[in-house]
Amino acid sequence: MTHEMILANATLILAGETRTGCVKISDGVIADIADGSSVPSGAMDLEGDFLSPGLVELHTDNLERHIEPRPGVDWPHAAALVAHDAELASTGITTVFDAMRVGSIPSGKGRYIKYARQLASEMLDLRTKDMLKISHFLHLRAEVCSETLAEELAEFTAEDRVGLVSLMDHTPGQRQFRDIAKLEQYVKSKRGMSDEEFINHVAQLKDLRARFGDLHEATTVAEAARFGAVLASHDDTTADQVQTSAGHGIRLAEFPTTVEAARACHAHGIKVMMGAPNLIRGGSHSGNVAARELADLELLDIVSSDYIPAALLQAAVKLGEIWGDLARGMATVTAAPAASVGLTDRGVLEVGKRADLIRFRTREGVPMLRAVYSRGARVA
Repeated sequence: MTHEMILANATLILAGETRTGCVKISDGVIADIADGSSVPSGAMDLEGDFLSPGLVELHTDNLERHIEPRPGVDWPHAAALVAHDAELASTGITTVFDAMRVGSIPSGKGRYIKYARQLASEMLDLRTKDMLKISHFLHLRAEVCSETLAEELAEFTAEDRVGLVSLMDHTPGQRQFRDIAKLEQYVKSKRGMSDEEFINHVAQLKDLRARFGDLHEATTVAEAARFGAVLASHDDTTADQVQTSAGHGIRLAEFPTTVEAARACHAHGIKVMMGAPNLIRGGSHSGNVAARELADLELLDIVSSDYIPAALLQAAVKLGEIWGDLARGMATVTAAPAASVGLTDRGVLEVGKRADLIRFRTREGVPMLRAVYSRGARVA
C-alpha cells in the first residue's frame, strides 16, 4: 500500500534559498514540491515553520559516551546503541557516521582497549532488525599512535557500511595538542594520571609514532580504498601536512587547527569541517583556530556536532545569521556533508530524494525542533 503525506505551508530550505511551499511524500521519498501557502485537504499545516533536509552527521563521539557513561563502566551495548540512535533523532540528525576508534594500546595506564569490531557488528545487527530510527554508517577513526591498527582494520570488509575513515595522529606536541599543557590537562582529567604517568604516556605515544606511524598511515590509506570509504585527515596544522593529505587523495579535512591549514585545504580542493561546539562557544577547547574565524574567511564548508549532538542544528542556524543566509548555513549540515561522502540520495529538498526531513522554528536565535522524519516516518 502506498503511504502518502503532504507537509504544507512551510518555509522550505532549498538549495540556495528559502521559500514558502509544500512537500508531498510518497513511500519515504519526496514525490513533489510546490510553491504557495495553501493547505490542501488532508495535508499537515506547518504554520510557516522551516522544513529542511534531515541533518547529516559525519563525526560524533556520542556513541562512545553511551557505551562508557563513566570511566570503567561498560553499559549494555544494545541499550546504548538504541539510546544513542534516539538521542540523535531527537536533535534532527537523520544520517550519522558513528565514530569508532580502531588502533589500540593494550598496556599501560593510558591504555586503549579494542572495541570497534564488536560494537560495529552489534550496530549492524540492530539495523538489520529494524531497531534503529535513523540511518547509520561507520566512521573508523584510525589511530596511528597505536599498536594494533593494521590488525583491527583488517577485520572490516566492504560490506560493513564503512563510509568514512579518518587518519588520526595524536603524537604529543603537534596537531590538536601542539600545546603539551593542554594535552596534560585533558588526559589527567579524563584518565586520572599522575605527573609520572603522564610523562610515560607522552613517551609511549612518541615511541609508537616512531615505530609504527608510517606503516599505519599507509595501511589506513589502502584499507579505506578497500572499503570504498572516503578518507579524511584530522587536525591538519601546517600546509605541509595538508600537502601530504592531498597526496593520499583526501578531500575532507576534520578540524584543521590553523588558518594556514584551512587555506591550504581549499587550495587543494579539500572541504573543511569544523565542530559545532567550537562555533557556539566562540573558540576551540584545545586553543586552536576558532570556527567563527574560518567562517568569516569563507573557509568553512561542513559542520559536525563532535561531542554535543544538539549543537549541530544550533550551529547551522548561527552560521545562517553570520552569513545572512539561512539556506547556506543549513547546507553545512545537510547538502555539504552528504556530498562529501558520496550520498546522492539525501541532503537536499528535491523530488526523488529520501524524505529525511526536520521541522523547526527559531526563537531568539535558538532553533526549536517540532518534528523529525526518516524516510517519511516520524521518529521524533
